[in-house]
Amino acid sequence: MDAQQLIALDNAHVWHPYSAIGADLPIFPVVSANGVRLKLADGRELIDGMSSWWSAIHGYNHPVMNRALQAQMEKMSHVMFGGLTHEPAVKLATRLIELTPAPLQAVFFSDSGSVAVEVAMKMAIQYWHAKGQSSKQRFLTLRNGYHGDTFGAMSVCDPVTGMHSLFSDVLTKQYFVDTPTCRFGEACSDDDIAPLKQMLEQSGNNIAAVILEPIVQATGGMNFYSADYLRRVRELCDEFGVLLICDEIATGFGRTGKMFACEHAGISPDIMCVGKALTGGYLTLAATLTTHEVSSTISSGEPGLFMHGPTFMANPLACSAALASLELLTNSDWQPNIERISVGLGQGLAPSRELDSVADVRVLGAIGVIELKRSIEMKTIQPMFVEHGVWARPFGRLIYLMPPYVTSDEDLELLTAAVNRVASKIE
Repeated sequence: MDAQQLIALDNAHVWHPYSAIGADLPIFPVVSANGVRLKLADGRELIDGMSSWWSAIHGYNHPVMNRALQAQMEKMSHVMFGGLTHEPAVKLATRLIELTPAPLQAVFFSDSGSVAVEVAMKMAIQYWHAKGQSSKQRFLTLRNGYHGDTFGAMSVCDPVTGMHSLFSDVLTKQYFVDTPTCRFGEACSDDDIAPLKQMLEQSGNNIAAVILEPIVQATGGMNFYSADYLRRVRELCDEFGVLLICDEIATGFGRTGKMFACEHAGISPDIMCVGKALTGGYLTLAATLTTHEVSSTISSGEPGLFMHGPTFMANPLACSAALASLELLTNSDWQPNIERISVGLGQGLAPSRELDSVADVRVLGAIGVIELKRSIEMKTIQPMFVEHGVWARPFGRLIYLMPPYVTSDEDLELLTAAVNRVASKIE
């Protein structure tokens, strides 16, 4: 098919994320991808500033990743995980336990980030049920958070400013407190933590866990909040007897400058969700990790097992991709590299601070954000980025970049210069 045929059939039959069938929105067919560049059907090449929604940290068509998948494909592409096991899954679970903060010791694999969050929430509820505290079935979380699009995950996304208000009448009602105003690098005052503490005092007997995105609230607003706040959340969870779930799906595997964002606060959650960059963007895979205390309590309580089991759980191809991706990451000087990208984003996006349309410019690790004073129209702004040779996918009032870790200094300059030029055209 040529590009026009492909677009016509796409518009007629294909449903894209957060879109409508036949929506009058620009769509750009990709025919190949290599390194940090996407090649479009019309021959244009775009520098990818999104890592394909934060997952393709090693770029595209990486020879090490390709070889790992080819080798695994010749053995088996898939086998059910009920009653069977295989080396890629066992090795990956072991590697994740080595990389994540102690005392996380048990790994449950799933297909996507949203499902990893569902698994975490079910773990928390089943844990308290096994301990004879079945009233603890609700969750406490921060406003402006985002945890996925399935029903349990939607219930802990922001109920007002989030994307799921349409379903508010059928979602489980959870507990919310305002997003902390103490920013990353600042101390957390008693006033900052008071709303969360008050909610735990009032409703702790009904709360199974606090669930949050550590340090960076991603899709909900790209807010970078205080590591000290996260430390105090951990203390309050211990004080009031609730679990702490850290959703590291967007932040895990080096994106913020630490392997996991919770390390900025020097804490470990009771349950952690990872995904996105886990396989280097090659295949869909996620994992929910928990402590021996949680896993053994669930396993010894009624009904004596954890009630979840995806068909494609621990897919061997996906696990092999994850092992190769983690090897690439950990065998590199990834922390200095993230700092290099951070400096490049900070310097590159700095000119946008002077624009009348811009409210804030902020950078943390390999995340760069331009916050505008008003929302932008995707229909208008998306083609502008393409015309300038880059791929960025803004939303609301936010233009943000999460480039692959292999992005060169030269490409960072091109990427940020293009973003500045587009931002300068926004009134």
